[in-house]
Amino acid sequence: MSIDPPGSVSTVRRIMLGASLRRLREARGLSREQAGFHIRASESKISRMELGRVGFKTRDVEDLLTLYGVHDGAERRSLLEMVREANAPGWWHKYNDVLPDWFVTYVGLEEAASLIRTYEVQFIPGLLQTAEYARTVYKLGNPEASDDEIERRVHMRLQRQERFTRPDGPRLWAVIDEAALMRRIGGREVMREQIQHLLDVSALPNITLQVMPFEYGMHTAEGGAFTILRFPERELSDVVYVEQLWGALYLDKPEEVDPYLRAMEQLCVASATPRGTVERLQQHLKDLDK
Repeated sequence: MSIDPPGSVSTVRRIMLGASLRRLREARGLSREQAGFHIRASESKISRMELGRVGFKTRDVEDLLTLYGVHDGAERRSLLEMVREANAPGWWHKYNDVLPDWFVTYVGLEEAASLIRTYEVQFIPGLLQTAEYARTVYKLGNPEASDDEIERRVHMRLQRQERFTRPDGPRLWAVIDEAALMRRIGGREVMREQIQHLLDVSALPNITLQVMPFEYGMHTAEGGAFTILRFPERELSDVVYVEQLWGALYLDKPEEVDPYLRAMEQLCVASATPRGTVERLQQHLKDLDK
């Protein structure tokens, strides 16, 4: 099978197809259990399909469309074409052997997003890390990983960053807690290179960088890091990604997403302005030379 290039639509197609199947099922007044029985599957599989969390088999979708009363040829062809697009593997799937399953889902969403807003507490956001900083973080978190695995992870992280250097790249708005700048990951030289990199990318038109200063004290996002992804397709809701030690949460219901949207807005208001952030980064760079 061919590998989709960066910016692949496969993840978005999977989500859109799942949402379409859910609407069709609900319109017929059928439960997920009834739908699952019809295709010899469990209720949980129907749930995962409707959330766009698994691949689709053409036969399963054909059977569900028949169950849901979709007999129009054009409509069926359109939805079945989405199956092909949804199942096309993205470029990141070649790294499946070194990535946890829950993170593969995130990379697909990230590739499809037009706006990414992120708040990070302990580390520099992955999309803004230098190779050496990322290498150090991976080694600290995976002490038993081989050098080859570490290098492949670093290479993938750098490949994810490439979209943001293109004229038509997505927008990235990052708020970094000042603690992440003070924590000398990898030592003085690694941090000097990392902070200089932040200064460099802050000049890009599609990247907005803010630092949450220590002196502000307690703030609305004390609970930890999170990322909000927005997509160009209007019918897709925002997705909040919250990474945990051995997994991640993906939140897309309005009542789940709204508190994070409010928290991000308050963070942006309370943090140093982009111009003030540049001044703070320059000061941190000077402090490393003391």
